[in-house]
Amino acid sequence: MLRSSATPKQLVRFSANHLGRDLAVGDIHGCFSRLQAALAAVQFNPIKDRLFSVGDLVDRGPESHLVLQWLDKPWFHAIRGNHEQMVVRTALGDPMPDVDHCQQGGEWLLRLTEGERRTIGERLACLPLAFEVQTALGPVGMVHADFPSDDWEDIERFAFGEGAVDCCLWSRERYLRRDERPVTNVRAVVHGHTAVAKVETLGNVHFIDTGGWREGARRGHFTLLDLHTLLPCTAASASLPSFARELEGAPH
Repeated sequence: MLRSSATPKQLVRFSANHLGRDLAVGDIHGCFSRLQAALAAVQFNPIKDRLFSVGDLVDRGPESHLVLQWLDKPWFHAIRGNHEQMVVRTALGDPMPDVDHCQQGGEWLLRLTEGERRTIGERLACLPLAFEVQTALGPVGMVHADFPSDDWEDIERFAFGEGAVDCCLWSRERYLRRDERPVTNVRAVVHGHTAVAKVETLGNVHFIDTGGWREGARRGHFTLLDLHTLLPCTAASASLPSFARELEGAPH
């Protein structure tokens, strides 16, 4: 599914946040207003807190075209999901022959000008495959869909080939096998991609896409996983002051 020109860099590391919280969110799919409301509910502090997306920022939802405004926020960081991969390929003139991007929610991209599409494609092409965030209890890794190894250090030990990158972007194998074996040399690994009713944990692997982008009877909610506690952050557990004015200025 990949081509070399669309292969993301593998890993970006973040040092510990000693001032506030580090939260991870599952697939957003162009529902940034809903995400903004979820952040306000837990009193997200953009001066001290950081938000990490496990990918799939775009497609399906009505606000995908605002993705660059969110990527410009200094407290927001994202890895590449399979939907970013589709956008990169489509926007840069090399669509996937075996995937209909429009059927996967990518029709919004075709409503933009060629220049707008290229700008978005080039920006999303810079998103890495994985994050590693240091916490007081050890590093937490983030990959969109699955991890092709039982040893986290393999992400730096080897240059991932096309199959391994496809696993990171597309696979549901670990979840479908209900594989409880932990990934070694990392405190936890966090994934999106696989929609679940509530956070599920297999070994030390956490699946956090709880369908905040879904509509109708299947509508879910955005889970904001605290990377220090590895528990969902709720309004009741929020302890830092709210900076509502800054959040209200986020794109709608």
